[in-house]
Amino acid sequence: MFLDNKKIGLFGGSFDPAHLGHVNFSFEAAKHFNLDQVIWLISPGNPLKPKAPEPIVSRVTGAKNIISSPKIIISSVEAEKGLRYSWETLDFFFHNYPKTKFVWLMGSDNLAQFHLWKNWRWIIESCPIGVLARPNSRQTGLNSKAARIYKNYRIPANAGRYLPYSTSPVWCFANMPMINISSSDIRKK
Repeated sequence: MFLDNKKIGLFGGSFDPAHLGHVNFSFEAAKHFNLDQVIWLISPGNPLKPKAPEPIVSRVTGAKNIISSPKIIISSVEAEKGLRYSWETLDFFFHNYPKTKFVWLMGSDNLAQFHLWKNWRWIIESCPIGVLARPNSRQTGLNSKAARIYKNYRIPANAGRYLPYSTSPVWCFANMPMINISSSDIRKK
């Protein structure tokens, strides 16, 4: 399979719309966490958001239109397989690509609410997690319930390149040059 023996970052989101902040995040994650590629998991919908996103076909097309690097793969596997929650998606990848080293990627804004995700403990105990700082959420992420509970499993940012080889539970928080752009702000315009 195309993912065998690789180090792959899984980056889930609505991507409504995809933008250069997502691209920057992906390249920074690949650099900090020593990843071969990053898969954008374009979600059919976010259970924590009250409003449905644009149709997935539009979001996938939009994402493909801004990507020009083989380092980023666009995937709608969640819609195709009927996967609703991140833990289901992760379980799907574990079972279908057992020779691949996965790192779950998220911004500090998602770390701040990670404890609200379905089976969030299973996720952190099953897969290394790479967290990158996002504008206005660095401290809320680091002070979050999940960060406090799993504080002893955090590795320093300068050890992030070892994250794909680490045994869960393990997570790493790294700073990155930030682009202050969000899909929410784009939709408001």
